[in-house]
Amino acid sequence: MTVTVVAGCQWGDEGKGKIVDYLAAHADYVARFNGGNNAGHTVINDLGTFKIHLVPSGIFCQNTVGLIGGGVVIDPAVLIEEIELLHRAGLSLEGRLWISPRAHVIMPYHKILDGLYEDAKGAGATGTTRRGIGPVYADKVSYNGIRWTDFKGDTFESRLKVQLEIKNKIISALGGEKLKFEEIRETYRGYYAIIQPFLRELFGMVQDGLREGKNFLLEQAMGTFLDTDWGTYPFVTASTTIPSAASAGLGIPPRAITKIVGVVKAYTTRVGAGPLPTEIKDPESKEYKKFSETAATTGRPRRAGWLDLEVIRTASTLCGITELCLTKLDILSGLKKIRIGSGYKLENRSVSYPDLDTASLGMAEVLYDEADGWAEDIAQIRDFNDLPESARNYVRRIESAAERPVRWIGVGPEREAIIHVEE
Repeated sequence: MTVTVVAGCQWGDEGKGKIVDYLAAHADYVARFNGGNNAGHTVINDLGTFKIHLVPSGIFCQNTVGLIGGGVVIDPAVLIEEIELLHRAGLSLEGRLWISPRAHVIMPYHKILDGLYEDAKGAGATGTTRRGIGPVYADKVSYNGIRWTDFKGDTFESRLKVQLEIKNKIISALGGEKLKFEEIRETYRGYYAIIQPFLRELFGMVQDGLREGKNFLLEQAMGTFLDTDWGTYPFVTASTTIPSAASAGLGIPPRAITKIVGVVKAYTTRVGAGPLPTEIKDPESKEYKKFSETAATTGRPRRAGWLDLEVIRTASTLCGITELCLTKLDILSGLKKIRIGSGYKLENRSVSYPDLDTASLGMAEVLYDEADGWAEDIAQIRDFNDLPESARNYVRRIESAAERPVRWIGVGPEREAIIHVEE
């Protein structure tokens, strides 16, 4: 039995979907345990290109069963759209996708409040995806949430009435338009009718699978430094993102986790506000244009920067990373020199990430090293020893800082564009 967690070591967008899709060939179960449709994972395989937000990325391997745990918050319209997308691609999900009835449901007022809160903050806005993620998690911990299990009997209607009494007052106070009970009730009853065949208590299935020696592949949403506690608060997500969240979000005992794969992008990006110490400020520079991307969920441009080894070191220790997957190494091809953030200094003293709060992280001076780049296109390389020497040195530098081995290297977006580094 193996229980492998795939966790991003930066601010999300590390390429977790690609490695989950790749590793799923050896998994019996693939699962999401946290977050919601604020996380977008891109998978490119022989069926096409898919941007998915709720269904586990490993679902494309026909030997797997996909699980969405109770720690995930679900926008039913998005989930139904993804199910239909996968059906159109020829995937059969009946008996292969199960959703915990414990999962909380994103309601229309969550999305409205998310936007109104951001607008009210003005220049101090957090930069959320406005998908309702923060408000639904706030409802979850303040006993105001609605779960899929509430749709049985009259519970849904009674809870919805109470919540609309509360939420409409807040919406009106912030300048929004009140929501109508009947419209929401009928819409969500319709959603439930479609999703109900996929609902199943997962605890027994998970525990049986562990006892039977099945292989689990657990997919983290977001990234380590968007964690509510360990990230750059308040510029974070609303859920716990580190691997330990799999215990609460899916019912996996902590001691059952056997491997934690840390995904590291060869440079650094983040979406929205918050400090990004190695950020490249010049949008006209060659490096910025190479590194800049568009977020899969929001379509917003990602801020881009050089690789930051301090966050990789911290994530490796905090998450208990056992091995690394380095993604998008091919993007660095063509650079003569590559800058690497090796540490921080604040007020003339060396500091580490855990020493700093969000404000001081934004003020810290980054200590840079410079490495040789390479001109070769490495997209077709499948053997580590065939990489240019400077590319191999770049990989070794990451291994040295993290004190973990790099086992996989992504050199292109496709499933097969990966180098497996043998032990």
